[in-house]
Amino acid sequence: MTDPAAPSRPPGMLDVARAAGVSAQTVSRVLRGHPYVSDEKREKVLEAVRQLDYRMNPAARALSSGRTRTIGVLSMATESYAGAMTQLAIEHAADAEGYSVVGAHIANVDAGSISAALDRLERLGAEGLILAVPLRAQDRRIESMSERLPTATIGGSPVERARSLDVDQRAVARLATEHLLALGHRTVQHVSGPGDWVDAVERTAGWREVLEDAGRSVPPIIHGDWTPESGYRAGLQLGSDPGTTAVFVASDEMAFGVIRGLHDAGRRVPEDVSIVGVDDVRLSAYCTPALTTVAQPFTELGLSAVASVTARLEGRDDPTADRPLAPQLLVRESTAAPHA
Repeated sequence: MTDPAAPSRPPGMLDVARAAGVSAQTVSRVLRGHPYVSDEKREKVLEAVRQLDYRMNPAARALSSGRTRTIGVLSMATESYAGAMTQLAIEHAADAEGYSVVGAHIANVDAGSISAALDRLERLGAEGLILAVPLRAQDRRIESMSERLPTATIGGSPVERARSLDVDQRAVARLATEHLLALGHRTVQHVSGPGDWVDAVERTAGWREVLEDAGRSVPPIIHGDWTPESGYRAGLQLGSDPGTTAVFVASDEMAFGVIRGLHDAGRRVPEDVSIVGVDDVRLSAYCTPALTTVAQPFTELGLSAVASVTARLEGRDDPTADRPLAPQLLVRESTAAPHA
């Protein structure tokens, strides 16, 4: 005897066929967009799908169409705002295109970690690939995979067959450093990100170029690791130097730590030291003082990466060539002219 309290199963393809009065093969053809189905039968199937609220599960869709409609995303295992916002944009854009997203995260950019992550994405049926990892040199396994799958990179990783989508990180540094010099600061200290990240290396290079072009002294770099804790240690160090009046910090999260470290060292922001961060995390506009920062177009990066990959999967022209991906300086309360 059937238990009336037992949950009912979701409708299947046979249920749709019975409701429409057609064969299961006809239902399959309609759902795959097959051209050789009469308009009358197609409408019956679609009406049955609506009435039954039928949803084809991913496994069945893959068996029916030979496609998984899945995009794989390889990214770093970090808690950074930049990574989270880019991932969110990728997922929303993929969903709008009728694709799902599977992710693989690596803690270190080495051949073994990358290979294991790509194996996971292939096992999960990725048809396209988005790389959001800070590669500084070509990786043989990634090059091989990008020959088989449409691939886009975020952050400037060198992949020969991939569509590269990145923000000019030297321009990010130039906006920040030039703003501080324009306020009248004689030079600008720099708290950088990790040396094995492409973004950190490029921001450091842009900062150095501006100081050298302006004929200013280039202070020693203080290296951070993207965390507020590393920023706090840098802030204590900078606060002990009375000659420090301006600091370009390679991320907002480190900048929050720098501000706290300066406070604990007895230095005020911006009265004694001006601070510029990078990313425009949501908190940056509401902290005290509100943080001057260089905003990056994370949403546009994610949208463009998905648009590029799905266009090639669907046989369309890549629409991302004309999309602007420019950083923007947002001047708030953490920067001011140096006091006499």
